Amino acid sequence: MYCVIRPRSSQCFLTIKSMCIVLLLLSIASGKVSAGLNYGEALTKSLLYFEAQRSGKLPSDQRVQWRGDSAPGDGSDVHIDLSGGYYDAGDNMKFGFPLAFTTTMLAWGSVEMASQLHAHNEHQNVLMALKWATDYLIKAHPEPNVLYGQVGDGKLDHACWMRPEDMNTSHPRPSYRIDAQHPGADLAGETAAAMAAASLAFAPSDAAYANTLISHARDLFEFGKNHPGVYHDSITNAAGFYTSSGHEDELLWAAAWLHRATGDQMYLDYLTQASNSGGVRYAFSWDDKFVGAQVLAAKLVFEGKVKNEGKMAEYKTMAEQFICNCAQKGYSNVKKTPGGLLWFLPWENLQYTATASFVLSSYSKYLEAAQASVQCPNGVLQASDLLGLARAQVDYILGSNPKSMSYMVGFGTNYPNRPHHRGASIVSIKKDPKLKACNEGWYPWYKSSEPNPNVLVGAIVGGPDVNDVYQDERSDYQHNEPDTVTVAPFVGVFAALA
Repeated sequence: MYCVIRPRSSQCFLTIKSMCIVLLLLSIASGKVSAGLNYGEALTKSLLYFEAQRSGKLPSDQRVQWRGDSAPGDGSDVHIDLSGGYYDAGDNMKFGFPLAFTTTMLAWGSVEMASQLHAHNEHQNVLMALKWATDYLIKAHPEPNVLYGQVGDGKLDHACWMRPEDMNTSHPRPSYRIDAQHPGADLAGETAAAMAAASLAFAPSDAAYANTLISHARDLFEFGKNHPGVYHDSITNAAGFYTSSGHEDELLWAAAWLHRATGDQMYLDYLTQASNSGGVRYAFSWDDKFVGAQVLAAKLVFEGKVKNEGKMAEYKTMAEQFICNCAQKGYSNVKKTPGGLLWFLPWENLQYTATASFVLSSYSKYLEAAQASVQCPNGVLQASDLLGLARAQVDYILGSNPKSMSYMVGFGTNYPNRPHHRGASIVSIKKDPKLKACNEGWYPWYKSSEPNPNVLVGAIVGGPDVNDVYQDERSDYQHNEPDTVTVAPFVGVFAALA
């Protein structure tokens, strides 16, 4: 917002200046202007975080310079190249289930907020972040009914505090897979969703790559549909870290994305004939994608591509009840902290705030385009209300909270200095190339009270508790560990607000 003042008298100057101040304050109150927060900066930094999480051989245009090449031999135990991809969180693991969800959410943001990303010169960086994931997922799917869903032993990895560059390349990490005899429809479905969503992101610039992604997505959807079951029954090492609650949501989510990417009726039929629409969900996460599928179905209704009846009307109603609960106008409202943060669950709560904020931002677009509103049990929500609520959550995370601190590392002047992150907490291999063994990182690095030597720019930690309480302690992985599934949805939200 701009006020250009060219007064002819001092009295006129004061009057117009006062009017401008009032207008500015009204704009801030209405959510059209946010006081002092640069969403474009947050967007840029969120994408730098993904560069810090890269596994494999780093490219020549790598911007996060304290990182080095790591785990080049991943997959050699099964004679497949499984290098690349992203480390999950503050560890050195590659967990396929959350990685695929991270990919889907990055892709959704890149498609939904493409014009805003272009306007802020970040669209290419989003595609680069996305391709680092999809290149890996393509390699992890060497046959129609084979998908590698994890690299590394979670228990052994978590027993070490070491830089990813220091992992022993002479002893390859174990690779774990699902196949027809060892199914995982949830993992196959989520990876299909990731491939299909990413195909939409790449289609305008690289049709051949987009078609490759679609081919993998189709095969993975069929694999999951024909071989039901949860992946952690097959990849038991993942059970203690990312246990799945079921596979129905992932297959719905995959069908919704495949329909959006291909227009094929068979995927729409899968949505309309599903026995379980999910009902009203409490949260949207790496484990529970029902809300995402419901929102994509609602988009089809808004666009007039399907009638607002039957199963599609049910999906739309469920999505809007979730939104009403987030906006405190529903039957079962989401809890809020005293400072105004949507609070879902005690473990890394900001991951759920991230996905909810993304749903609000996207649905706001759909409402605006359709000139529609959401009828809640306790009021009506307009498009501006949804975007305003998403903005309020982002403002809280970036510093407008009771602690006056940013929960994004490197944003502002008061942010987490000791996130629970192995690579960031140990001196960079660029400064000290001497190999550090598995246990050498615990002392002095993990136990140190000093700030991490490497600033993990763009990372978003788990966040405060239900009372807005947060301690910047490296040992507090419940509140102070960043992960990719939190940052990925915020990329799209930051773009929507920037």
